[in-house]
Amino acid sequence: MSAEVDSMMAQVAALPAADRKKKMTIVVMSGDFDKLFGAFIIGTGGAAMGMEVTMFFTFWGLRAIRNNMSTGKTLFGKMLGMMYGGDISKSNPSHFSFLGMGRWMFGKMMGAHNVAKLAELRDLAVMLGIGLYPCQMSMDVMEMPQESFIEGVKPAVGVGFMLAEAEESAIQFFI
Repeated sequence: MSAEVDSMMAQVAALPAADRKKKMTIVVMSGDFDKLFGAFIIGTGGAAMGMEVTMFFTFWGLRAIRNNMSTGKTLFGKMLGMMYGGDISKSNPSHFSFLGMGRWMFGKMMGAHNVAKLAELRDLAVMLGIGLYPCQMSMDVMEMPQESFIEGVKPAVGVGFMLAEAEESAIQFFI
């Protein structure tokens, strides 16, 4: 995958500067497998085309950038951390979850067609320089410290930051 990324980056670098100034902002609110997959496909595709991409993760979407550590300080925060615990590998499809069987089934089907795993797409987003920003308010409510995120995640921001990014972006998505 690294050779493919290097090839894409070389193609982007060859573009005239005026062709590389487009921006995209993606708000990721869902933690569902298929929606996260779509968000990372769109984001990495935009970055590969030379766009500056910002992804803003809020509430359930925070799962996409979490590591696998437990979170929560209060009783409710710890309960939420246990009930919703896990990283991107624990995301279920929005339909046909079948108590985790759907995740396994989709993984097998995608693997049979040489489709990248969700964690690989997220890692590619980091490698391509996509800005992965957690929502500070969601972190506070769900009691997730900055340390609960993977390496490469930017410091937490608020909705004002996301709106300023969206205002400057030619393309915006809410997933």
